[in-house]
Amino acid sequence: MKLTNQIFKGANGRESLIDFQEPDDYEYEDLVVFIHGYKGYKDWGAWNLVQSYFVRNGMAFCKFNMSHNGGTTDEPIDFPDLEAFSLNRYSYELADVKHVLDWLSEKVDLTNKRVHLIGHSRGGGIAILAANDVRVSSVITWASICDIACRFPEDETLNKWKERGLYTVKNARTQQDMPHKFVLYEDWVQNKEALNIEAKAKKIKIPTLHLHGDKDDSVSITESEALSSWTNGKLIIINGANHTFDTYHPYEEKEMPHKLHETCVLSLQFIEGQI
Repeated sequence: MKLTNQIFKGANGRESLIDFQEPDDYEYEDLVVFIHGYKGYKDWGAWNLVQSYFVRNGMAFCKFNMSHNGGTTDEPIDFPDLEAFSLNRYSYELADVKHVLDWLSEKVDLTNKRVHLIGHSRGGGIAILAANDVRVSSVITWASICDIACRFPEDETLNKWKERGLYTVKNARTQQDMPHKFVLYEDWVQNKEALNIEAKAKKIKIPTLHLHGDKDDSVSITESEALSSWTNGKLIIINGANHTFDTYHPYEEKEMPHKLHETCVLSLQFIEGQI
């Protein structure tokens, strides 16, 4: 079974797109759920090649667009709905993972499957927060954040954001001014316990793996080091890899970058219990 651009209802009832593919051997045991990061989406870069890699190696694979990532079901690429993006919040992204697992439960009997969350960047932090779902068997983070609070401005900048109700971040690739309404910060304040990555990481009872490139100039490698310490999970440094493991968008090559392939191989080995 291969499902592409299906619709699921995410946080606040907003519809978004989801992909799911099973390997040819329907007796598979493992299902990977991939969680994209900030300013990301399921078809960004080489994520489609990542899906193909895991399916070729006998695992089902699911990837999806966060419900408020700025895409729509008709136009999922490059943020046509900046109003939806402006209303996004971390609790929405955490809720999206639950909604995706619910959607998968309607397609597959998850009681017979091991579900592995793979989260990239901000998606790694969301994967840690979602790890207490009883349907999840392991968590793998790729270049993950370890803290949400430090992502917010402070002092005068925070006060100006509150006063104006909006601040924007330039998307270097698309040249869009990506808007963030103050509800993003208010949501963090209201849900600090549920969104505390450190506290949640220290309570994780399932296996975890943390992968990070030593050339990452977006998220410090110290964040994966912290996650590894808190989860008692294995940390592996990918020498020479940047934040996206050398993929980019648009990525039109037939093979994924070597560093991303190395990351996939290590993730597969972890799932198979080899590392």
